[in-house]
Amino acid sequence: MSSSQIQQPENVAVAVMKNLQDQHDWTELEFIYTKNSTRTLVRGLPTKRLYLHPDDQIAALAQEQATGERAPLEPVHEFVLPVHLSEKWSLADFAAVFDSLTNTGTREKRIVLATLHNDSTVVYYIMQEGMVKPRQN
Repeated sequence: MSSSQIQQPENVAVAVMKNLQDQHDWTELEFIYTKNSTRTLVRGLPTKRLYLHPDDQIAALAQEQATGERAPLEPVHEFVLPVHLSEKWSLADFAAVFDSLTNTGTREKRIVLATLHNDSTVVYYIMQEGMVKPRQN
């Protein structure tokens, strides 16, 4: 496959899904096609929770102090936005992806950005919509 073929959004999505399945053991993977976006997203279940909101961290720590046991943190389904490293994205482009997710029945506050390089390396980032208050120490 040539470099320009790899960069096609649908090929990027397939490569990211394969990476999530083969390298990170995600399950329940599916492609998500949203109404207002030309991008194919991936939705799946990671093996462990990827992100814990600061408010939830405080509650988990309080429960641990009270009971002496760690709070069980079950994994949750995540939306993944596959992009190629060569693509140029603006804040408006990312906002449009978040807006398109309202059609899935929930308003997602975060997505996982999966950046694919020409050598098939995928780097993952957690993207939040808007500001997230820092955790209190």
